[in-house]
Amino acid sequence: MSAPAWRRQVIYNPAEPGWWDEAVAPHFADLAAARAMAPRLGLDPALFDGPVARLSSGERQRLGLIRALTLRPKGLLLDEPTGALDEDNTALAEALLRAHRAAGVSIVLVTHSEAQAARFASSHLRMADRRLV
Repeated sequence: MSAPAWRRQVIYNPAEPGWWDEAVAPHFADLAAARAMAPRLGLDPALFDGPVARLSSGERQRLGLIRALTLRPKGLLLDEPTGALDEDNTALAEALLRAHRAAGVSIVLVTHSEAQAARFASSHLRMADRRLV
């Protein structure tokens, strides 16, 4: 599979998403879908009308997740997708991810939270003494 074909099917979402424009809206290929998904993560759709600089780290993290999900990937590689979120927003993000997983999206999630791994994962790998166990 070519790299571009892979990137259309599997999305990597880093802990701190990248932003290439000062405004939020240009970062979304399907802005209507993104606005519709925002409330599911506790976000006001009006955030899409503002500048990236005014977003909190948690808002940026949730918008990055929305950006990835609206691309309709077959697989998600998530690095600490809830690291900047409080308990309530973490629950919202996990619920949204569970819904996508139930719809057939494969998810590999990296977390430092053993509680999150226990709640979310169907299988677990852990780093211990520089070994994957």
